[in-house]
Amino acid sequence: MLYWLSGLSEGGDLFNLFRYITFRAGAAFFTALIFGFIFGRPLINYLRRTQKKGQPIRDDGPEGHFVKAGTPTMGGILILSALFFSTLLWARLDNGYVWIVLMVTAGYAAIGFADDYAKVSKQNTKGVSGRKRMAMGLALAFVASAWAMWLHPADLTGQLALPVFKDVLVNLWLFFIPFGMLVIVGSANAVNLTDGLDGLAIMPVMIAAGTLGVIAYTVGRVDFTDYLGVHHVPGTGEILIFVSALIGGGLGFLWYNAPPAAVFMGDTGSLALGGALGAIAVVTKHEIVLAIVGGLFVVEALSVIIQVAYFKRTGRRVFLMAPIHHHFEKKGWAEPQIVIRFWIISLILALIGLATLKLR
Repeated sequence: MLYWLSGLSEGGDLFNLFRYITFRAGAAFFTALIFGFIFGRPLINYLRRTQKKGQPIRDDGPEGHFVKAGTPTMGGILILSALFFSTLLWARLDNGYVWIVLMVTAGYAAIGFADDYAKVSKQNTKGVSGRKRMAMGLALAFVASAWAMWLHPADLTGQLALPVFKDVLVNLWLFFIPFGMLVIVGSANAVNLTDGLDGLAIMPVMIAAGTLGVIAYTVGRVDFTDYLGVHHVPGTGEILIFVSALIGGGLGFLWYNAPPAAVFMGDTGSLALGGALGAIAVVTKHEIVLAIVGGLFVVEALSVIIQVAYFKRTGRRVFLMAPIHHHFEKKGWAEPQIVIRFWIISLILALIGLATLKLR
């Protein structure tokens, strides 16, 4: 919104700074961070008063989780409030890609909120049925994928870009829409599955988002894309504003979510942030790179799929418990040990993802 102040510039003055994505990205980060610090404690106190018993704890979960009973959930509201406030304040609101990502984030936040509310109000872990969640998520992903396909340059419409093999485009035609839906829905649910320990999901989300933000800024600049040999997607640079706000809001949330957590992200946050990552990957034409930088989320989701499929077939389990972070808990790893090691893995994967911009 504040981008309009650049129209008051005559060159070389303060208002000229508002033209620059990097300046507004930095401002968006600090705006969201300060927002989180200011409103974090009041929101947690409100959630604690209204939820009373907090998030229900699974009876079949790791024994160490029972001490977390009474911790309020829906803390994703803090991240998303900071994210939306900061993005709407600093991003160019005439940019369609920004609105795609905002729409997906808001839509999945609504689905997650409904699920969290059902769990808290009924004091069970079932929430909204999986079919309803999936149907609503697919509908949002359909709109986002079709919208992105419509906005993409003509030479990239319906095309799947490959990392490393930068001259190769796979023409998916209209099948790009279901592919984009798979990326968005898969990302949302993978992050949701990862959110099972204090601080486990939010840091990898910020790392993956930061990586995708750099990619979005890069592919939005024709000089960078010419140098790196990647496909130019005009307008995606503005997504860096959204990503910076996400990181700022995420750090503000992590302040209160660090072990022992004062609040849980809940499905409100995890579904929304996962959906946002998927949407960014789709609009920047880096869907496959998301599978690399978000490799931790992929492994978490695969561990559940493998566990369920193998158990149905044989009646036995591959892991002591799925998702895989619970497997390590059952093996005796301390919660902070799991969290920090998973953060390290996420950082390594992010660096590999960034390296694909230069590799050829």
